Amino acid sequence: MTREFRTVGVVGLGTMGAGIVEVFARNGLDVVAVEVDEASGERGRAHLAASTDRAIERGKLTREQADELLGRITVTTTLADLAPTQLVVEAIPESLDAKTALLAEVDKVVAEDTILASNTSSLSVTELAVRTTRPGKVVGMHFFNPAPVQKLVEVVRTVVTEPDVISDVQAFADSLGKVPVVIGDRAGFIANALLFGYLNHAAKMYAERYASREDLDAGMRYGCGYPMGPLALLDLIGLDTAYEILETMYGESRNLMHAPNPVFKQMITAGLLGRKTGRGFYTYSAPHSSTVVADGETPASAVPDDVTLRDVARVGVIGTGTMASGIVEVFAKAGYDVVVRGRSDSKVEGSVALVRKSLDKAVARGKLDEAGRDAVLARISGTTALEDMAEVDLVVEAVAEELDVKRAMFGALDEICKPGAILATTTSSLPVVECAAVTSRPGDVIGMHFFNPAPVMKLVEVVSTIGTSRDVAATILDVCQKLKKVPVSCGDRAGFIVNALLFPYLNDAVKMLEAHYATADDIDAAMKTGCALPMGPFELLDVVGLDVSLAIEKSLYAEFHQAGFAPAPLLEHLVTAGRLGRKTGHGFRDYTKR
Repeated sequence: MTREFRTVGVVGLGTMGAGIVEVFARNGLDVVAVEVDEASGERGRAHLAASTDRAIERGKLTREQADELLGRITVTTTLADLAPTQLVVEAIPESLDAKTALLAEVDKVVAEDTILASNTSSLSVTELAVRTTRPGKVVGMHFFNPAPVQKLVEVVRTVVTEPDVISDVQAFADSLGKVPVVIGDRAGFIANALLFGYLNHAAKMYAERYASREDLDAGMRYGCGYPMGPLALLDLIGLDTAYEILETMYGESRNLMHAPNPVFKQMITAGLLGRKTGRGFYTYSAPHSSTVVADGETPASAVPDDVTLRDVARVGVIGTGTMASGIVEVFAKAGYDVVVRGRSDSKVEGSVALVRKSLDKAVARGKLDEAGRDAVLARISGTTALEDMAEVDLVVEAVAEELDVKRAMFGALDEICKPGAILATTTSSLPVVECAAVTSRPGDVIGMHFFNPAPVMKLVEVVSTIGTSRDVAATILDVCQKLKKVPVSCGDRAGFIVNALLFPYLNDAVKMLEAHYATADDIDAAMKTGCALPMGPFELLDVVGLDVSLAIEKSLYAEFHQAGFAPAPLLEHLVTAGRLGRKTGHGFRDYTKR
């Protein structure tokens, strides 16, 4: 028979513990909250009062409901007061010794059938369980911060957890309005195991000065739709907390993707822990503030003011596919005269038709009037002759993602385009320098990586090779701003910013599925509800295309030679089997054709 939870206990009333207490009390449970001393208990009460006051301000609670909620909570400094509870959740700092000592004490004062749960985000639940007299009744119950808002709860079973304990805790979490996922006891569980490898990689990019903190964060916000950039998120989590989680994960996995980058230790030693100290990767107006203030690393502007920009009035686009047509639309909307070159009249006409269709939709939605649409179309001309690129100021190549094809195109453009014209490639994974090397003007060659669909996605990665001239890079940054895009600057290496951070994370998700640690549905749910990502990794892989994803992962592995970047065998097998995602109707999931 399913256990009934009426009175529950929480030990630790920091931000996380207070949030868990609030979740329980909001759901009509009596809560015994234990702190180490009276002062800590008062701070916990203040956390709870502040949280309920915010809920009242936002119309989520009435004052009467808040008073009733707070009335269900008993704050104490005595563990013996936990005696009547059916479940106790410990939420003290992330120390194995401290947690094992606490659970051993709680074990002595509660009833035989009481379940003991740890809110640990990375420590071994098994190690915690075996230090008690009831290892079968010890589970992980990992809430996410802020607990009253975040839906995910990772329910962690050990090899000795009793099956009915897991099913009861899962049902209990569900009754709280949470999304419980049941998983085995492994460092990082689902969300942190996938999240912190990505965060660590971003910290490494920052430490290597590959890209600025602002560009790294903007890349993931505008390129992937993430609610926060990785470095801003690390500041929120706390660099000391992130370091401990990575150390724990690396100790178990020995995966270099989890080995904390030295920048963490350096910043921790200097007291730069993130928002809680007022300084981390960014500087904040005060400790615990979310308001970022300018500091020595803050750029004066996206476009350097000590560089003379080149004039760009007429733009050429090579290619007629979806991406090329989207880029044509973006430039024409911004007031540039655009000439689109295709291999045949029909392809050129098809490209212009795609632009017209997109503009017609904008008119239908009231975002553009008919005169505006006609003005945009009037700025677009088509050609099948590459020679018509002779007078453009900027050429954007958007042909097939094949190096030989791109190199041949750049060799031809080098002979045709006027001196001073900028030659840009939209490649998402190939070396830009390879295109530059076949020209007599490597300083004029740059990457200009738009994201699909180009008219909608804000991000453009501006990729400078070792030979790209400063004025060329500055001019493209300026052009991107005129296009109302968000440009980020980075160097010429595999994956640039976004793909280099995104695809190792997606690959880790495939490896997790391959190891039968969790289902695709649970992994997707964990990342969407626990990390507020717009799509789970398997949803995203199926949208991108498994063949495209595999090609990007192979390019990353070929460049960086890190074992963690090696494509998961499961991904290779699915591609071999023709399961490429939504475009074939079958990928990690099966799709019905409409």
